[in-house]
Amino acid sequence: MIAIDLEVERKEIISRYRKLLRKSKPFLKSGDAKIIKKAFHLAADAHNNVRRKSGEPYIYHPLEVAQICVEEIGLGTTSIVSALLHDVVEDTEWTIDEIEQEFGNKVATIIDGLTKITGTFEYGSSHQAENFRKMLLTISQDLRVILIKLADRLHNMRTLDSMPRNKQLKIASETIYIYAPLAHRLGLYAIKSELEDLYLRYSERESYKEITKKISETSASRSRFISKFIKPIKDELTKQGLKFSIKGRPKSIHSIWNKMQKKDVPFEEVFDLFAVRIILETTPEREKADCWHIYSIVTDFYQPNPDRLRDWISTSKSNGYESLHTTVMSRTGQWVEVQIRSKRMDDIAEKGYAAHWKYKENDNMEESALEQWVGKVRDMLEQNDSPALEFIDEFRSNLFQDEVFVFTPKGDLRILPHDATALDFAFEIHSEIGVKCIGAKVNQKIVPINHRLNNGDQVEILTSNKQKANEDWLRFVVTSKARSNIKDELKSDKKHIADEGKELLLRKMKSLKIEPNNDTFDRMRRFLRVDTQFNLYYKIGTQGITTQLLRDFKEVKHARPVKINAMSGSLDAKTFEKKLKKAKGDDNDILLIGEDMDIVDYALSKCCNPIPGDDVFGFVTVSEGIKVHRTSCPNTTELMSNHGHRIIKAKWTSQQELSFATGLKIIGTDRVGLINDVTGIISSELKVNMRSLSIDTDHGIFEGSIKLYVNDTRHLDKLIAKLEQVEGVEKVNRFD
Repeated sequence: MIAIDLEVERKEIISRYRKLLRKSKPFLKSGDAKIIKKAFHLAADAHNNVRRKSGEPYIYHPLEVAQICVEEIGLGTTSIVSALLHDVVEDTEWTIDEIEQEFGNKVATIIDGLTKITGTFEYGSSHQAENFRKMLLTISQDLRVILIKLADRLHNMRTLDSMPRNKQLKIASETIYIYAPLAHRLGLYAIKSELEDLYLRYSERESYKEITKKISETSASRSRFISKFIKPIKDELTKQGLKFSIKGRPKSIHSIWNKMQKKDVPFEEVFDLFAVRIILETTPEREKADCWHIYSIVTDFYQPNPDRLRDWISTSKSNGYESLHTTVMSRTGQWVEVQIRSKRMDDIAEKGYAAHWKYKENDNMEESALEQWVGKVRDMLEQNDSPALEFIDEFRSNLFQDEVFVFTPKGDLRILPHDATALDFAFEIHSEIGVKCIGAKVNQKIVPINHRLNNGDQVEILTSNKQKANEDWLRFVVTSKARSNIKDELKSDKKHIADEGKELLLRKMKSLKIEPNNDTFDRMRRFLRVDTQFNLYYKIGTQGITTQLLRDFKEVKHARPVKINAMSGSLDAKTFEKKLKKAKGDDNDILLIGEDMDIVDYALSKCCNPIPGDDVFGFVTVSEGIKVHRTSCPNTTELMSNHGHRIIKAKWTSQQELSFATGLKIIGTDRVGLINDVTGIISSELKVNMRSLSIDTDHGIFEGSIKLYVNDTRHLDKLIAKLEQVEGVEKVNRFD
């Protein structure tokens, strides 16, 4: 039986490999198939007898990643070879040097960027942030590293079912934190949408199931509606002899969920649930005029919303995206988004950077906004020496899509992030101009350096040789270039202060006979609540340090407490779980909230106020033991993305005798006696203790906030259901 299974698997591996070759065939040059075959056999041998968590042969994974690179991103031979080999150096005995000898420098560079960092990190740093940083730095050498990594992440997300729940949450959080925005910025819209939907599938399981079910239930009626909607447009386009295709598609599950969250409405009240896309076959010189021609045809049949016209044909987005979007009113009173684009624009929208390069080679296009963005990122990466976490925050700020289009005095267009200031614009022109900036003329009117720019502004920078950068500037600039240059200016002053602080500290430590070793400095950083050695010296340089404070530090008892504490070892979930197993027995490495109070130093996080029944996890903090968070906590994504090694599994045990603080928001129409009915249900009928109640009424609409104590989520759900039955109450939601 096993032999038959192995034979079936072998045939499946060969089948997947042949499928990859078939999809690659159109662009393979002479000798490419031989190189791909060589990489496949090396990977198959290196991963032989290794299986994924799902039980499948490991070689399925690199084959699928290579398939995504070809089919969904449009990459070539070098990327296929790199995708097939991307885990070989990390997981087997092969080295980067050996890969370089076999496949050349390009493949070796890409695989090096894809190989995770091993070893230890400085106190307070993050393994994930360091790995992200290493991968992102390879943009300076080869952008294909990022594209292959996105393919790798997409396949991992597609096969996440086989992973344990805590790993699912960690991987999903990393995905929404950096990979989905990165896919968006590189123009890979299909991949970005799928990553966001898969994130939701694992992080907000109930919401995902509910939206999927409702989309499925409305599928037939939606298809009928789209057919009726596009018929007159289709007939007219055909009549005019245009070559085109029309697609009707629902919005992604994540974008529907996002609208439900932002607007606080149910699924039924999200009006633009779907979009219609018209793709035109035309020549490059005609595509702009033809797209506007189709727009005029669409608006002949349907009334457009003038506030929802988006012209990304005249000026493309900075990720290269080009399209004309309008939202029109259908004959049944529903808003429908219509996207109009050429075949070239659609390829770039779906396959991003790789498709852009294909068309650039054919058409000798000038440098695109996407290339300019990649160039800016390369500059930022090469100049940046911030700690890894800060580096990732800065990089993420470059990924968000909102932009502002402004002009120099000579009429040159500059694209900046939304909320960019006059000072950001100054640094965009040149670092020297930024440092000397004292203000600006925006549309001939003098404004301060922190003035926020709007689309279409014409900006002239005012400078003075006496101006100096200061720390306050970092509060309002938004571009990485500005932040990086300001920090460089401040750093020389800061270094001088830190040197003085170090000298003062070492002198005082010597007089008190405190040994200046790594362990002492680690404890001192915790004692003074600073994250790095440099900041420790800087704090002392600016604030000084008294002999008494050092005596207090020296006298702090460092004996291990009886309770298991996050600080009684390295900041690592595995270390903590080992201690938990030792204290509770081999069968339990999960923090049981309630039962573990005697042996574990933990607290419920105030940012999300978890209550029994909530899906939760534990986070090993630097100085406050274990903090328990809800998996839907606003801070979850960042904690799991940057500090996954400090996440521990946690679950509730029976705690009926305890009460937990939570909050409810109530909205409805006002009437006499409403508050009495609400408080009656809370206090009398369900015996819930209230901490506070506030009600605001405006023109017959009331909005109330109630803070109260409940036993668990079942108790809370029962209370919400009862309150929703009160006459006049329209909506009851929990808030943190």
